[in-house]
Amino acid sequence: MPLTFKQVDVFTATPFKGNPVAVVFGADGLDAAQMQRIANWTNLSETTFLLKPTQAGATHRVRIFTPRSELPFAGHPTLGTAHAAIEGGVVTPTNGKLVQECKVGLVGLTVTGEGARRTITLDLPSTKSRVLDAGEIAEMEAVLGAPVEHDPAPRVIDVGPKWITALMKDAATVRAVKPDLTRMSAFEKKVGGTGVVIFGRHADGGSAAVEVRAFAPSDGVPEDPVCGSGNGCVAVFIRDSGLIDAIGRSYAASQGFCVGRDGRISIDIAADGAVKLGGQCVTVVDGSIAA
Repeated sequence: MPLTFKQVDVFTATPFKGNPVAVVFGADGLDAAQMQRIANWTNLSETTFLLKPTQAGATHRVRIFTPRSELPFAGHPTLGTAHAAIEGGVVTPTNGKLVQECKVGLVGLTVTGEGARRTITLDLPSTKSRVLDAGEIAEMEAVLGAPVEHDPAPRVIDVGPKWITALMKDAATVRAVKPDLTRMSAFEKKVGGTGVVIFGRHADGGSAAVEVRAFAPSDGVPEDPVCGSGNGCVAVFIRDSGLIDAIGRSYAASQGFCVGRDGRISIDIAADGAVKLGGQCVTVVDGSIAA
């Protein structure tokens, strides 16, 4: 039986410039193996499946798959799925609010604007982190083929996906990195991470404060064009490493330059440490899938 299907470009208002997520509607009749098979077929960094919520207070439930595995949470799929669900009439924000149910629990969403001007912002789930040791940092630098900053040191930040997050000298250094993806896959597994996120500051006065890149070859994603959870981990790194004064509590991140995209992520770090991130979305494929 065909199911409604949308492909949404996230963190952009311009088609083909953000990070696509495939969204399958009414997926309650699919089992995990079927979902994984569809996600492998779309071959996008993530494919999501919209289901009826099971927890009180949730407006919708989402399961999120990479080409190889299921994720408990991911940023751009959360925003893209909410956009698709609003557009498809599955959910309607109440006072600008939605609540997504997923494997990490309930995730709050704020919706502002309408249509092409709609912006969706998520509340980043709680995180855990640990600092890499000297040997792990040296191996990370060998994988990246470039040095990272040691003060503040790289760390693994767990937001559902576990991103090995590191600061580099500047945005130009981030863009110049050409990692050894085969070796990175082994490094991710050894350190216990889903992928690697690197970031560096742009010069003051530009359209973005930091440049971000995200790689997850062990999960079938060589380079994620614009990564929500990765940017959330960058915000946590900034918060926990004493970088707020240098970068700001509210800032824009750019990502995707090295893969021909132009994503923009808005970040806000509240005084109590809570992180919100969001952006615009645009639907680029609208139809059905023979599920």
